[in-house]
Amino acid sequence: MAILPDRVLLCEVGPRDGFQFEAKPIPTDLKVEIITALIEAGLPRIQVTSFVHPKWVPQMADAEEVFRRLPAVDGIIYSALVLNTRGLERALEAGVRYVDLSIATNEQHSRDNVNMTVDESIAQAEEMVRFAHQYGMQPQMGFQTVFGYASPGDTSLQQIVDLAHRFSDMGVESISLADSTGMANPVMIQERVQAVQAVIGDTPLVLHLHDTRGLGLANVYAALEAGVTRFDTSLGGLGGCPFIPGATGNIATEDTASMLEQMGVETGIDIALVAEAARRIEAFLEKRLPGKLHGLLPKSAPIT
Repeated sequence: MAILPDRVLLCEVGPRDGFQFEAKPIPTDLKVEIITALIEAGLPRIQVTSFVHPKWVPQMADAEEVFRRLPAVDGIIYSALVLNTRGLERALEAGVRYVDLSIATNEQHSRDNVNMTVDESIAQAEEMVRFAHQYGMQPQMGFQTVFGYASPGDTSLQQIVDLAHRFSDMGVESISLADSTGMANPVMIQERVQAVQAVIGDTPLVLHLHDTRGLGLANVYAALEAGVTRFDTSLGGLGGCPFIPGATGNIATEDTASMLEQMGVETGIDIALVAEAARRIEAFLEKRLPGKLHGLLPKSAPIT
């Protein structure tokens, strides 16, 4: 029988990765309401917004206002995505302490997404890490399309390992591996996770998984076997990527927490409250979200 961790930390990314994908403008009031509900549900870490140009991601135009209105709660970590130095400066001015940096590891994706080579993105990311450290911010370094872009495994494993080693040596808060297109499978998860773990020492490793091909929770289990204890999840399975055609939502927070709890892995999350929040945003968006559990039981009924 596999030896699984006693406890796992889930980072909620729905208010950023989920909301950014939606065309219908989500009011700031509702964003703050959903974030507050997630805090009440026990999510200890929430990615609340991104400081990007509103021309490219209009849904995030209220980043400063959202951050200003967040409730101050002991033990809760709020983070925000930043993709360039200007975004980092805005985050600093808004009082953000934890910043999520992200670069492409696949040359074609890097050109398609930000019109830069991987080397150019690396140089910019290193500058951002130094900036963050200079001003007392905690940077998490995320790598996109780690498990494939146009096809599974078309991103070089050696490049991923080299980058993980490089940025862990710079003292980032954590290293995040993203299955941006949902191409990973359990064998690939374990292979790439173990290769990265071998070079990052004590730097925490985070997995950011998408469920494009229905393998999201299977990949979580494979990662647990490999010793991963931090995962990004999104209420209701919200998400995707506006720059990757066909990339569907993240693994759902309530689905992931339910599976973990049933296997004896603690999360500290009230699954029913997360499901309520997912139904709230689902009703506003007037569409069915891809997560499974939030829609199975009547409103206010417990989910076990």
